[in-house]
Amino acid sequence: MRLIDSHIHLTSPRYPDLPGLVVRSQHAGVAGVVAAAVDEVSSRQILAMVEAFPTFVHGGLGVHPERPVPDDETERVMTLIRRERPRLVAIAEVGLPWYTVRERPDREALIASAEPRLQRFLQLARELDLAVVLHAPHDTAVRALALLRTAGVERAVFHWHKAPLEVTQAIVEQGYYISVTPETCYRARDRELVAAVPLTHLVIETDGPWPYGGEFEGHATEPAFLGRIVDAVATIKSLDGEAVAEIISHNTLQLFHLL
Repeated sequence: MRLIDSHIHLTSPRYPDLPGLVVRSQHAGVAGVVAAAVDEVSSRQILAMVEAFPTFVHGGLGVHPERPVPDDETERVMTLIRRERPRLVAIAEVGLPWYTVRERPDREALIASAEPRLQRFLQLARELDLAVVLHAPHDTAVRALALLRTAGVERAVFHWHKAPLEVTQAIVEQGYYISVTPETCYRARDRELVAAVPLTHLVIETDGPWPYGGEFEGHATEPAFLGRIVDAVATIKSLDGEAVAEIISHNTLQLFHLL
């Protein structure tokens, strides 16, 4: 089993002991992580982590869509992506805002105003042949899918996906991946999503340091949680756990060109 956490924010101050996290993860059967940035500072920190742990930390640079990052900072991150392309596996985390705008009366306009920045990241991903890790929950998923199609991006994952079934089906039909979290172990919505998505289009993540409930309540989120997600997926799919782990691992390797 060669599990990879497809989305984790390793630059969070909640991860003060990266060497210890690497050791614990490897003991739990986790071979690596895709570290997602949220801005320029975290992008540079991730590059340092890739340098320190080149076989475990795989880098994804980007600007989180819920963060009010100025245009000049976005430009610097894009320049960094171009310069560091050989050390990267993804543009991450990029997408469209939802949580910071969902209660606003001008929500639609705010989401639309964020599309040009995402379009530029998608064009860069196409140019540099990088995977895209998308933050596009709920109503923004269908918008992000349309932008992916227009940009001609070949490899993308909708991280911690939440959208209507017909949108999920369209994402899968386009050949993109759906990512699920430890909530699969205890939340009906996520379990229903896993049941609906073909195993060939499923990857797993922690989105650490985000905290979880259920059996994970009170525990710091680490890549070691991945094994429990695999167990949950295997139960939902009525398949052998080892077989599920192999397929999900293969999906992740394919998505990020880690084969």
